[in-house]
Amino acid sequence: MTYQEKLTAIRQQMKADDVQAYIIPSADPHMSEYLPKHYKCIPFTSGFLGSAGTLVITADFAGLWTDGRYFEQAAEQLEGSGFELVKQKVQHAPEYIQWLGETLPKGATVASDERLLSILLGDLLNQTLAIKGISIVHKDYLNPIWEGRPDLPAEPAFLIEEQHIGQSVASKLTEVRSALQKQQADFHLISSLDDLAWLFNIRGKDVSYNPVVLSFALISEKEAFLFIDQHKLSTAEKEQLQRSGVQLLAYTDIEKHLSDLPENSSIFIDPKRNCYAFTKVIPSSVKIIKETNPSTLLKAIKNETELANTRTAMVKDGVAITRFLKWLTENIGKTKITELSAAAKLRDFREEQEGFVGDSFTTISAYRAHGALPHYSATPESDAELKPESLYLVDSGGQYFYGTTDITRTISLGESTEEEKKDYTLVLKGMIDGCKSRFPKGTCGYQIDAITRKPIWEHGINYGHGTGHGVGYFLNVHEGPQVFNPTNNPVAIAPGMITSIEPGIYRPGKHGIRIENLVNTITDISNEFNEFYAFEALTIAPISTAIVQKDLLEQTQINWLNEYNALVFEKISPFLNEEEKSWLEKETRKI
Repeated sequence: MTYQEKLTAIRQQMKADDVQAYIIPSADPHMSEYLPKHYKCIPFTSGFLGSAGTLVITADFAGLWTDGRYFEQAAEQLEGSGFELVKQKVQHAPEYIQWLGETLPKGATVASDERLLSILLGDLLNQTLAIKGISIVHKDYLNPIWEGRPDLPAEPAFLIEEQHIGQSVASKLTEVRSALQKQQADFHLISSLDDLAWLFNIRGKDVSYNPVVLSFALISEKEAFLFIDQHKLSTAEKEQLQRSGVQLLAYTDIEKHLSDLPENSSIFIDPKRNCYAFTKVIPSSVKIIKETNPSTLLKAIKNETELANTRTAMVKDGVAITRFLKWLTENIGKTKITELSAAAKLRDFREEQEGFVGDSFTTISAYRAHGALPHYSATPESDAELKPESLYLVDSGGQYFYGTTDITRTISLGESTEEEKKDYTLVLKGMIDGCKSRFPKGTCGYQIDAITRKPIWEHGINYGHGTGHGVGYFLNVHEGPQVFNPTNNPVAIAPGMITSIEPGIYRPGKHGIRIENLVNTITDISNEFNEFYAFEALTIAPISTAIVQKDLLEQTQINWLNEYNALVFEKISPFLNEEEKSWLEKETRKI
């Protein structure tokens, strides 16, 4: 079926059910960022391949709501699909809800597969549209028309031994139960795959880039049920979980157990990380406590084993990045290199590293104007050839059995303009200021965000994405609850949190620049004023100084840059041959 034919088929079902609007979110029942093929509903329906967006279909309009990261990509991919691009003003904001309220008549019916709506989103839809008497109903209009829909993944999973992760499953369950007691909750439902992977020390291959396993959990004071396809685990692994106090049940049994919850009991549910459909099966007498999963914060604060292993992963990743940058700078202009072939070469260097599992996200390999698209993904159609001039941006990461990496470097491939040199230096200033911050206990991410942006703001420039996100331990490359962005997120930055710092400058049609390191929050000093924290550099890879305008840097920034590059040489050089070591020595020399 063509996209137009799919749209027609959906509208026919809507008409038969007297439904005036149909919503298709980018989600699965676990509210995942990256989706199994079974739940890639937006690509199936419209052809749009971006990771964020919502389709809304009415009788006479079909639109994709997405943010500025995807405007150019969406306009291209939606062509001829019957869907129009609707440009969101605010990233992640469900602006289509207001549009529905303004567009639909009183008493209309809106349908959606409620397994793909978060509780937060379902509540917001109901509260906003109830003013006009608009009702929300559960309908799946895709499954009847999705021929050959991919099955749910059945890849094997595996358990990580306690000595490699620093904490037992039993100990983690005790911590979660302690949080439940404080909330006076009898039960706790967990659907988010990263929380489940952390809690049960389990990893898998069910989702691209994220080493997670499709599962749910229901925890009470004395019992812990893990709902999972048990074929994914060996007999020994199942017995190991059972010894930790975990009972295994079928993945599809979760709704039955929710419907059987005792009358007048209470259940703790994260409204952002659980699907709205589950609230419909929980008995009405059960009190629902809506708060963030306790495991989200527990998971974000890495223990010493996780931090030590992550440092090992960062060095190995840095060796791969160093070899890649050397290869690129020495071969540019001598052999044909494209955005896709460069990304493939970087993957080759990572695969040489012991413990490498796969990429932690799709590599952003962007030359010249493509770098101005923060979430650009090269395709065979867009694949630009790299030339010995202008700027090349590569944002990539690796999953290792002992850590997750995420790094961005921008380098000059030859002649660069004064504007490129200035923008590069300003981004570097911002990144350095973020990384060398000292801040009091209780500081939140928006304050680090402002510190990082200040050198760029001073020149009347800004960037449209956040400054940083949390990163998991051999888990999701995007992890909460902390985030460095302008929103008033109340989560304080705490020791053991791994977060990215990645400012940028993007000039459409010209170039894009981003430099990114991962940092670990550490205790710095304590005095009569407060306990102060700082950042430990985790990412270990050279930062190019070739086009730095030194006069724009303050002495403290020059000192940080020189000390960082010296650290890179110290950590990386033992793993390099003499030729590679010589190249890195020049690349990391003081300015």
